[in-house]
Amino acid sequence: MRIIQASSEHLDLLTPLFVRYREFYGELAFPEASRRFLEKRLRRKESVIYLALPDDDDHKLLGFCQLYPSYSSLSLKRVWILNDIFVAEDARRQLVADRLLQAAKKMAKETNAVRMRVSTKIDNDVAHKVYESIGFHEDSEFKSYVLPINSD
Repeated sequence: MRIIQASSEHLDLLTPLFVRYREFYGELAFPEASRRFLEKRLRRKESVIYLALPDDDDHKLLGFCQLYPSYSSLSLKRVWILNDIFVAEDARRQLVADRLLQAAKKMAKETNAVRMRVSTKIDNDVAHKVYESIGFHEDSEFKSYVLPINSD
């Protein structure tokens, strides 16, 4: 398995799995809007996306993760937000998520980030175990809140 950083040339490969990820979380597919969204993030360098590919096939995507940059005013350093991670159904239990997270962790270290943050559903026990296995721990210092804006 190879982990590579996505570029605009990977949009045809990435978009279908990104659409399945959105559907997994109960969203409508919107393939064209999904592609435009990803294309903007990559073109504007607003996110970093890692792709997991089989060693012998450049046309099959096993999984992806997308991170957004943020900053900590208190530590005066960068923070990476792991916003999206998804593994294709037929690639599960092959440590794809682990490899993607290790690539993200390496990138965070290389960019001198103070931390990576991730949120997941409270009942997503599989994700909890994966995150904890690479060193994430539940935040006991801060409670998160959400303020929906224009969420029609």
